[in-house]
Amino acid sequence: MDAQTFYRSKKHDQEVRLIPSDSEDSELEEIDSEEEWTPESGLRETGMPDDNESLDEEENEDEASQEDVPRLPRWRTPHNANITNYPEWQASLPKSDDIKSPYEYFKMFFSEDILEVVVEQSNLYAIQCNTNKPLNLTTKELEQFMGTAVYMSLFGLPGTRMFWNKATRVSQVADTMALNRWEFIKKCLHFNNNKVRQGENVDPLHKIRPLVTHLTSKLQTIPMGEKLAVDEQMVPFKGRNRLKQYLPAKPKKWGYKIFVLAGSDGVPHNFEIYTGRVVQPPELPDVGASGNVVLRLAQPIPKHQKHKLFFDNWFTSVPLILTLAQQGIHCAGTVRSNRLPGVSMMCDAELKRTGRGSFDQKTAMVGESTLHAVKWYDNRSVSLLSDYIGAHPVTDVDRWDGKQKKVIRVPCPAVVREYNKNMGGVDLLDSLIALYRTKIRSKKWYHRLMFHFIDMTTVTAWLLYKRDCSSTGMSKEEQIRLYTFKSYIGESLCKKKRRRGPATPIPVPDVRLDATAHWMVMDKKKGRCKVPGCKGTPKAKCQKCDVRLCFTSTSNCFLRFHTE
Repeated sequence: MDAQTFYRSKKHDQEVRLIPSDSEDSELEEIDSEEEWTPESGLRETGMPDDNESLDEEENEDEASQEDVPRLPRWRTPHNANITNYPEWQASLPKSDDIKSPYEYFKMFFSEDILEVVVEQSNLYAIQCNTNKPLNLTTKELEQFMGTAVYMSLFGLPGTRMFWNKATRVSQVADTMALNRWEFIKKCLHFNNNKVRQGENVDPLHKIRPLVTHLTSKLQTIPMGEKLAVDEQMVPFKGRNRLKQYLPAKPKKWGYKIFVLAGSDGVPHNFEIYTGRVVQPPELPDVGASGNVVLRLAQPIPKHQKHKLFFDNWFTSVPLILTLAQQGIHCAGTVRSNRLPGVSMMCDAELKRTGRGSFDQKTAMVGESTLHAVKWYDNRSVSLLSDYIGAHPVTDVDRWDGKQKKVIRVPCPAVVREYNKNMGGVDLLDSLIALYRTKIRSKKWYHRLMFHFIDMTTVTAWLLYKRDCSSTGMSKEEQIRLYTFKSYIGESLCKKKRRRGPATPIPVPDVRLDATAHWMVMDKKKGRCKVPGCKGTPKAKCQKCDVRLCFTSTSNCFLRFHTE
């Protein structure tokens, strides 16, 4: 094959493409009229910058982006065992000259103004439910109701009606108020007007909001100590409510979750009921959902007085500690490894090989704050973060060794010892509440919170009483125990008893019909006959059954009572 035959043009390439018959001249004119595009004209028409201007803008954008991205702390290993200067507390607790009565301590929280609100709303709710059955509740009667609730927490019977039952009757409760009246007050107990609740963004705690606001304002006025802690508190509840939470690690797994700010002595200073997502106030920075809880609870803490605040790893983060450090509040808490950006600590295997009590420490300077990250290995590893205390000075603590079957001394960093000593304030408050918890069942979900607040305020009143006793130099043997303290509060609240005494109970049929030793005696005073339907008021009564019975020529109730 020759080259001309191989390289010749294809037939369809040599043919001229014909213009379609259905085309328009305008299309051809547009194609012919297009001007040739040049880079200069394109830049000039579109207003695009030249190469030098574009490079300058890119450099400016890179600098701006670097300024927007927060820089991570630069962690380093301290080469010498430097002991940080412990910040001294710039305040002190006021000393009390006198000791108040238990009732006066309790009235610090449930004052007359909140009692009047509860009385007003309860009477209004009773009218809204049934206009023919008004409640007519008074503050004195409300105090009696609260006093019976305090007594019920002390005796701990499983049912409320058992306090009026003959076999399990408790005079402190039954002599104060009739059963029907007590149940009617509990049914109508209310704290806010339901008709005011309107709109889409409704407060989940609308029904109990006035009581919550009042108690938080009262708790915030209590003088605070140097060491404070933030932790969770569970209110046992298994009813139907969307606020109910399930925490499998807690002793009481079902209930309402409350975040509490308390001192190391257990005195609460602020609390917040968990209701789901909460919008952070505009005056507070946003440091994450868990850290925002701490910032909201820490608002009543005096600024720049060197208070120490402790919390667990659910709250701890670097932005939270730096934010509180700007307010003059020092912090320490356990921390999760993913919340320590840029830090490289020894792994658990290395610490375990080193031995029990080994630790690793890293420090970082962020502004004027020095962060201390310590990882300590005991039975397992735990990481802590603080802005005022590190690993040194290291002290020894007692630990049980399962292999050697004896107590051994284990090195313990200073931040671990400080955390373990001051973190248990909320747990102490929980344990004291659980000793004599009010177990009154109700169909209304907010009643469970109301009775919890009564328990919490009585325990808080007792803790304040012990604080005042310590300031006056009273020994622990002379101080009143919690059980006696609560009984004094219940007695003071139930001070006005009803005029009419309780009805004499009818004996059980086995005693009434045994036909043994039922002797008739005459009493000095008259009383209502115990036979149903009889309206007589005889003086005669049965000595064994201790009930008055008619014994006349027209009515022999004594015989009917012991035979029918």
